[in-house]
Amino acid sequence: MTHTLVFLHGAFCGGWAFDAFRKPFETAGFTTLAPDLAGRAPEDDPERLGRVGAKELAAQVVDQIRDLPAPPVLIGHSLGGLIAQIAATKVPVAGLVLIAPSAPWGVMPTTIEEHGSAVGLTMLGDYWRRPIAPDYSVARHATLDRLEHAHAREVYAKFVPESGRVVMETIQWWLDPSMASAAPVYKIDAPVLALAGGRDRVNPASTVRRIAKRFPAGQCVYREFPEMSHWLIGEPEWEDVAHTAIAWLKAKDLAPEAGRRRAPEPQAHA
Repeated sequence: MTHTLVFLHGAFCGGWAFDAFRKPFETAGFTTLAPDLAGRAPEDDPERLGRVGAKELAAQVVDQIRDLPAPPVLIGHSLGGLIAQIAATKVPVAGLVLIAPSAPWGVMPTTIEEHGSAVGLTMLGDYWRRPIAPDYSVARHATLDRLEHAHAREVYAKFVPESGRVVMETIQWWLDPSMASAAPVYKIDAPVLALAGGRDRVNPASTVRRIAKRFPAGQCVYREFPEMSHWLIGEPEWEDVAHTAIAWLKAKDLAPEAGRRRAPEPQAHA
């Protein structure tokens, strides 16, 4: 059985964020998809993007994967990691790889930086009603902080506006009575790999560990890269992240037959 890998990008990004990261998976024989989440295409109405929420993004993913020949593996970075968890409560998946994932509804922040982000959003007024433009200084400080200056500028040039509504549902989830970002673990029947950067300011390792511990014992493996930050899919050691995920997929018998040589499974460090 062939399990397609579906890569889900983070906030302010598009499927392009995985252009390099997905190549080792394809070399290992996997079929990959990296769709743009709703509202990211040039022809999309930016005002509509401002009203797109987590439920709509998860529904888009469910629609895109429902007709695949076998349940896919969802690989999500940051916001994409949250959307992967929500989608996995709606449709069968073969596995989840959560890369510096945003936390679902009910998972409390663990750091001052996270609380600061939530407070800072209040300075934007009714931001949940409109798109939020990317900001280079914020991206450089928190997301692209380990990239060389020229490379950071090159990546940032591809950033796009993000839905204010989905940002609120993710970072200030306690203000959302609809619980749009909820992802009950009892509805997720798949193995999970959670990957974190030890220097991540956006979704810090302590919070990713808290996400991993939501799952029953043995369902989720946690792995931390101590010197990495938030952009695990493109920092200098990104290939280590990719190969860790590939090894886990092989250990879970989720690799294509041609590349299914048994690899040691990453050990849990939660």
